[in-house]
Amino acid sequence: MTETAEVVIVGGGAMGASVAWHLRELGLTDVVLLERDSLASGSTSKSAGGIRAQFADELNVRIALRSLDEFERMEGIDLRQDGYLFLLDDEADVARFQAALALQHSLGVPSRELSIEEALEIVPQLDPEGLLAATFCDLDGYATPEAVVQWYARGLDVRQGCEVTGIDVAGGRVAGVETAKGRIATEVVVCCAGAWSSEVAAMAGVEIPVRGEPRWMFFTPEDGGLPERLPLTIDFTSGFYFHREGPGLVFGGREQTLEALAEPAARRLPALLDLPVQSSWWGYYEVSPDHNAIVGEAAEPSRFLYATGFSGHGFQQAPAVGEHVAELVAGREPTLDLSAFALERFARGESRPEAFVI
Repeated sequence: MTETAEVVIVGGGAMGASVAWHLRELGLTDVVLLERDSLASGSTSKSAGGIRAQFADELNVRIALRSLDEFERMEGIDLRQDGYLFLLDDEADVARFQAALALQHSLGVPSRELSIEEALEIVPQLDPEGLLAATFCDLDGYATPEAVVQWYARGLDVRQGCEVTGIDVAGGRVAGVETAKGRIATEVVVCCAGAWSSEVAAMAGVEIPVRGEPRWMFFTPEDGGLPERLPLTIDFTSGFYFHREGPGLVFGGREQTLEALAEPAARRLPALLDLPVQSSWWGYYEVSPDHNAIVGEAAEPSRFLYATGFSGHGFQQAPAVGEHVAELVAGREPTLDLSAFALERFARGESRPEAFVI
């Protein structure tokens, strides 16, 4: 037998769960959330959980502020607003961050430039060699991604272990979703499949330029004497970052092995070399051509919507983007105008790069 649903969402990570929750807030309750594995099992659970307003793109700053307002209302997500500390050792980067600070200030973000001495007051164990400046924002921090998904998923119709195998299109419109557990007739599909979004979209005849980029994270059960209130600290040139996780630290970067990560880690945080690594894991960044979100509704088939390509920012942008997509589904005036992130920008040969990508 064929089920029916008003809306089917593909992908049970932070983005898909947020869209479903916001649809319910708008009064649309006949919504099915499909996840081929278990909730938050994809990129969401492998995320560092960072939440920041320090971006170079105005839309990303607005998304961050809107999302942070929602994160602060959630219970049980282990939100720690210990800040983001960006460490800069390149003059061009310093200029870019200073320009971004002016933008952030115009939007009400209390970010600020720090001297090297001020950065060391926050994280005394840093090796300051070569550093020129730093930026910091008290609003920023991190939370537990899986807990956020569970907060959103309360009371939703979630189908775990339910892989999408096809999307039916008839007369230029979405007609249904084929799954490993049967067909669901629907006229609205929302693709929130992260690194697998291009595969899901292709089932509907839509081309989304997203690729998966593996990223590793490592956990040490000891903290090496670092402060209890530790910001998510990023050596911007190398991409090496770390923050507190329980009694210890998590750290990662652009390198794919612990051996390759050792060099930038030793240069910026020598104390890390003396700590044992207890575990590691990896997940995908879903990377777009300009490292910015791809959000909107396809021209054809109609009623195929998408939210993907966040290039490492999907978890932290899930509240505001989920709200936006839900508003598109419901035909409401969007709270934030994210039309600049629509897929059509690539067909027009346009690019909207986000400069502050880790």
